[in-house]
Amino acid sequence: MAELEEIRLYGAKRLTHLKTRGHETKGFTLIELLVVIGILALLGSLILPSLAGAKGKARQATCVNNLRQINVAIHLYTDDSNNVFPISGSNWFGAFTRCAVLAKNYLGVAGVQSGHSRIFACPADTFYYDFETTARIYYIAQSIHDQVGADFSSYAFNAGNFPYGWPPRPRWPGIAGLKATAINQPGRTVLVAEYTALFPYSWHRPAAAPGWYNDARCVVSFVDGHVSYLKIYWDAANARGAHLEAWQYDPPSNYGYQWSAN
Repeated sequence: MAELEEIRLYGAKRLTHLKTRGHETKGFTLIELLVVIGILALLGSLILPSLAGAKGKARQATCVNNLRQINVAIHLYTDDSNNVFPISGSNWFGAFTRCAVLAKNYLGVAGVQSGHSRIFACPADTFYYDFETTARIYYIAQSIHDQVGADFSSYAFNAGNFPYGWPPRPRWPGIAGLKATAINQPGRTVLVAEYTALFPYSWHRPAAAPGWYNDARCVVSFVDGHVSYLKIYWDAANARGAHLEAWQYDPPSNYGYQWSAN
């Protein structure tokens, strides 16, 4: 009995001690709060880059899907046109954007502007560069697919071989107006690409400063139907005149693409 009474008294004392501590503990100490804040900050620094990376991957996936559908539409047009790819326009913008107008007829969105035709809008297309001169470049926080000059499309047809000069003649590589059977390497020859590939710069991996740069990553579709996210070559050392932009010449062979038909 004495032992039971001793146990009872010990239990009562412990309960009283715990109740007293409960009244005394009003909250976290400053050190505890700082530790918690530090842990939350560390977790945030680990999670945020992952979230940003996932968002970027989702944008790329959407762009890849867009270009696959546009690629199919252009091939349908080509099949209905004696196996001839779309003829380029008669001016700089018209050459690269004419395919958007033609492809819309095969995608059920003819006459619809980009705001209602998301297939022609890359979700990463949020800005472009305005080149007043090669030395003065301005960042414009607007989408290319919202511009009437681009026919409300984020994507450009490989039509650099449009007639230019006098007498008008093809001056640069491209596949506009050519027979599909004339493409010697369909797995390497560009069909449609993000507009940024023409210059180049990247919507997916923007540079710190505005302007074109070598190895900008862009989404590109090919004549054989596949789509890739790859680096675009820019010959900065010789960027002048008729050799200024990326679409005006083929890259080294290791880049895995070409603008030329052969």
